[in-house]
Amino acid sequence: MVWAVAITMFAMQARPIRAQAPPPGTVITGIPAGGDSVEQRRMGAEAGVRLVRSFDGLGAGFVGPHGAVALRNPSDNSLAVGRTHIVQTVNSQWAIFRKDGTPVYGPLPTNAVFKGFGGACEEVLSGDAVVRYDQLADRWLLVLPIFRRVAARTGAPGPRTARLVIPPAVTDSAVRPLPPRGSPDTVKGDYAMCYAVSATSNPLGAWHRYEFTRPLFPDYPRPAVWPDGYYVPTSTGDEVVEKHLCVAERRRMLRGLAARELCRIIPGVNFLNTADLDGRRVPAPGSPHLILAAGGTQLRGVVESAELQLWRFSVNWRDTSKTTLRGPQSIPVAPYRYLCGGQLTNCVPQPGTERRLDSQGDKLMPRLVYRRMGTHDAMVAVHSINTAQGTGGVRWYELRVSSAGDVTVHQQGTYAPDSLYRWLPSAAMDRFGNIGLGYSVGDQHTYPGQRFAGRTPQQHPGTLGLRETSLVNGAAPQTTTLRWEDYTQTAVDPVDDCTIWYVGDYLRAGATSYSTRIGAFRMPGCR
Repeated sequence: MVWAVAITMFAMQARPIRAQAPPPGTVITGIPAGGDSVEQRRMGAEAGVRLVRSFDGLGAGFVGPHGAVALRNPSDNSLAVGRTHIVQTVNSQWAIFRKDGTPVYGPLPTNAVFKGFGGACEEVLSGDAVVRYDQLADRWLLVLPIFRRVAARTGAPGPRTARLVIPPAVTDSAVRPLPPRGSPDTVKGDYAMCYAVSATSNPLGAWHRYEFTRPLFPDYPRPAVWPDGYYVPTSTGDEVVEKHLCVAERRRMLRGLAARELCRIIPGVNFLNTADLDGRRVPAPGSPHLILAAGGTQLRGVVESAELQLWRFSVNWRDTSKTTLRGPQSIPVAPYRYLCGGQLTNCVPQPGTERRLDSQGDKLMPRLVYRRMGTHDAMVAVHSINTAQGTGGVRWYELRVSSAGDVTVHQQGTYAPDSLYRWLPSAAMDRFGNIGLGYSVGDQHTYPGQRFAGRTPQQHPGTLGLRETSLVNGAAPQTTTLRWEDYTQTAVDPVDDCTIWYVGDYLRAGATSYSTRIGAFRMPGCR
């Protein structure tokens, strides 16, 4: 494997071709062979999940200081929460809110943060933008992949650090058209990954900007915060059974200095998720970064498994030749089957239409949560699987990391309390060890919407004992495409380290495109 500095080199090539969705009439059902030994078939009875904030984010009908939002599908929902602001991205657009829901910036294209930087990061608007808040440094991280090959720079980039350009507010609500996506150029130049790190805790201030080029298609980025780097796994394309794992030099990026990105290709694997810190307690010095993937491989027809796969990534920035990636290690779990056989399948039914929605059932969903508690280190992982009733449920795991670095399953469960589909979950763990899950919900009688459930450490292992709470009920079906969200997103509020924010899609009555709803939940102990 070839490593490089600033410009990342790889040892193999991949085709950036998205798999074709089946025609609308094709229905892939998923009735598991046998039951699920950890399936929870009754809803938690305890009150305790409180919805303390709810407002619409970017989507159909949204109007911010800079007009209405131009939407692409899927939404690729991402959300980050700081001390005073919330930053949301949907596909190729972003906005900044106060915590009361007031928009103060946007909607604008995500590459607006690269104005004056030049090159692909300023000139190309691809989508799949993802945002994180680095609680360890009180900074914002915005990651933008470039899906078209671009020519090499002929000159130096613009200034690395620049203030966010805030255009004058507009008074009309007209939607500004987006530039066409264009077809990927698979012949000339390289792809790129763009990073923007805020210079302060104020997302409306200055940002440090970086562009790292790569020969492989950088789809579906899932950035994670770790003390020694920003870790970003990506897909090399839906028809390629390999993924790549990159890490950017966080400490130098926080200071606006020249920085490096290192990458490795992991062959024969599903989509990767990298451990993302919740809270301000950091892992023991020298702890490797942990990466998880679901077992099986959809492209090889293997859609059932009884394991998770684990890698350990140890980066040495002083001597990158000593950087190591070890794995995969198999972690035994209760057997599962990908919901509806995996991604890009006609899966979740809706009222009033034959159009079914995709479940992204082949992958662990963001985020892979890592939290250091007083007595142990914990991780929480989630994905969408088949249930005994032939619908969809949320499989969740709490894993424990020992002082020696061993990773084992502490508890696991499949949340399937009734015949509704529950899918595309996102997890968080608050400072009390409460686990919260947000997810999409729907079936042939229920328009797709968003709900939230959780558990306390005192409840019976493997169960979400806190009663499910609705964030938003859908009022219309999505009929234009099977792609639904691709992912939802949680974020823990750094002010109290226990309020859990969540965002997901729904459709308003009569709408033909998605809206998003942002909500904040608190569980027992959080005031």
